Amino acid sequence: MHDPRVRPLLDGLAVEYDSRYGDLFGRGAAADELNRYPASEFEGPGGALLVIQENGISVAGGAFRFYDPATAEFKRIWTHSAHRRRGLARLVLAELEALAARRGYTRVYLTTGPRQPEAKYLYLTSGYEPQFDLHEDPEVVKSLAFTKDLPAPPIS
Repeated sequence: MHDPRVRPLLDGLAVEYDSRYGDLFGRGAAADELNRYPASEFEGPGGALLVIQENGISVAGGAFRFYDPATAEFKRIWTHSAHRRRGLARLVLAELEALAARRGYTRVYLTTGPRQPEAKYLYLTSGYEPQFDLHEDPEVVKSLAFTKDLPAPPIS
């Protein structure tokens, strides 16, 4: 998390969260959320961080941390607004799943916010099971939780 290649992702997430949720959670709540977990929780072997760069610029990424012995919690999945609609978030998600499976996890847990319908759609179309009523108003649910069982990694 301290790598300079990660900073653009975290800064972009902070702007995104504040613009979408500032009136719901308060201005500056994004920084609190992004600093809630120490960087060490995303280090291996229990965690990982993935950054996609294009021409030396960080354009997408994501991370996971230990949630329980079988479950990786995915966090910070994000694509820079100028690089959306190119399948990068789906690529990040697939790579994180593969890496988590190789690290011995058999399940993924993640949450997204009520004002991120594109993230909700990504997870639903990527085989994630909602842990909330899809018919409920997302603003009432607040934290949209999803889970997915991971296939066993191929034996090499």
